Amino acid sequence: MTEFAELDTPCAIVDLDCVERNIRTFQEYCDEHDIALRPHIKTHKIPDFALQQIAVGAKGITCQKIGEAEIMADAGIGDILITYNIIGARKLARLRILADRIDLLRVVVDSETVARGLSGAFADGQKPLEVLVECDTGAGRCGVQSPTEAADLARVVDALPGLKFVGLMTYPPNGGMAKVETFFRDAMAKCANFDLECPVRSSGGTPDMWQAHKAPVVTEYRIGTYIYNDKSVMARGGCLEEDCALRVLTEIVSLPAPGRAIIDAGSKALTSDLFGLEHFGYVVGHADVTVKSLSEEHGILTFDPATQPFEIGQRLQIIPNHVCVVSNMFDYVQLCRNGIFENPAFVAARGKMV
Repeated sequence: MTEFAELDTPCAIVDLDCVERNIRTFQEYCDEHDIALRPHIKTHKIPDFALQQIAVGAKGITCQKIGEAEIMADAGIGDILITYNIIGARKLARLRILADRIDLLRVVVDSETVARGLSGAFADGQKPLEVLVECDTGAGRCGVQSPTEAADLARVVDALPGLKFVGLMTYPPNGGMAKVETFFRDAMAKCANFDLECPVRSSGGTPDMWQAHKAPVVTEYRIGTYIYNDKSVMARGGCLEEDCALRVLTEIVSLPAPGRAIIDAGSKALTSDLFGLEHFGYVVGHADVTVKSLSEEHGILTFDPATQPFEIGQRLQIIPNHVCVVSNMFDYVQLCRNGIFENPAFVAARGKMV
């Protein structure tokens, strides 16, 4: 295993060959099935990677927060969807500025209250703000609860000054493609009763990425984690270990007792997000070793006490459970190719929570 002796630990290392392969492979899948790909940048938060995704064929990007979208617009990206209810005068003012400086901005709503706020900010705009109605197809997060509610809200949106209804959006649970198909078909039929078209039908999720074609109603797919992948995607059958581009490089700092080792990557590096899994990551090359627990600066590894696979100062790579939150912990990721460190990359949209 490459130790990257020139790097201090803990740090996030990214295999560029793997990143490029992941981007290309899923773009080819979307092209084959005539699905527009709109990657979610919340995973990497790096403009150069977003530009690379677009260069390979993505139609635009997805952001969760205005701050992320502003960073991406600064890099020259002109087609952005923000999949989050935007409320409050300050955020709406920033949204209006953002819309005026890029080619295409889309947002989502799941209530008349949110829609009316957007209308107030865009009623005097030179072009209408394109809006998708968010639908809850089983994930239990935001979204209208039925196709009837979706059509009713679509009619409200389309009648408000400064807004243009363009379609439907959802983030389904794993295995939820069939529900997306039936929900969207029903909502589209109800929208047609109001003479409203739904040209955009947006769904997403990395764990189900190879099943996206099983909901043919979907016109675009939003996906984030696939660029790096992680233990959760491995566990759900979406990728293999060699498809995981980001690993946390860490070092053994103590061997205090049989069957226990301490690493210098704790919750401030690996995060405490179990993401529905047991333990806190996968130790590359040591499938029988468990990342048992974390404190802020310490990670506790456990293993068969009759063995001793480690020594103090030994470096390990850990594939995190949920790579998106790990990306947000580091100012820089360390870019590598063929096991050789090349240069750091600034995580420009890190910490953009508003």
